Amino acid sequence: MTPFHLQKLEQFLTQIQTETYPEPPSELHDNITHHMMDYFIKKCALVAGMNVLDVGCGQGVALAAFTQRGFHPVGITLNAIDRIACHQQGYMVHEMDQSFLEFDDRTFDIVWCRHCLEHSVFPYFTLHEIFRVLKPQGALYIEVPAPDTSSRHQSNPNHYSVMGKTMWAELIHRTGFELLDVADINFQTMLGADTYWAFIQRKP
Repeated sequence: MTPFHLQKLEQFLTQIQTETYPEPPSELHDNITHHMMDYFIKKCALVAGMNVLDVGCGQGVALAAFTQRGFHPVGITLNAIDRIACHQQGYMVHEMDQSFLEFDDRTFDIVWCRHCLEHSVFPYFTLHEIFRVLKPQGALYIEVPAPDTSSRHQSNPNHYSVMGKTMWAELIHRTGFELLDVADINFQTMLGADTYWAFIQRKP
């Protein structure tokens, strides 16, 4: 890429960074987080003491849940309000883009990426960054909203990659991960039926 190309990309990423929004805790997301975290831990035989990267950590729901279970989590977010809220609770959180992870190769045993990958403008590239920072045999949890439900997640101005289940599975496979499980998370909202998809995978 030429300096001109890089400048255009930097301008674009700076522009969309202003479209982020804080993620305060909610009962629905708290319940799903705890349920799916226990499922993920059991499925991948994860043990206390492992290092975790929480990609798109919001205001610390998963950071608290991992800490309670004996893990050592670090979070990243692009939203300053969320970062400050996490710091006030004593969590280590960096203001960082999920597509440009400022960590060394093979740093983490676990990456937790719940409702963040759909905010990436190039999720295939983002998946490669996640793959890079995971240790061999590291475990990855991805959860994304399904398109075309009553909640119309594809219409969220900060959602750029609300894709079909098979496309997500294909990108995960192309990145090099071994896909262990895909789970449908179905529930009702005030608008009607909604669905999230959870992908559990391991780095060879």
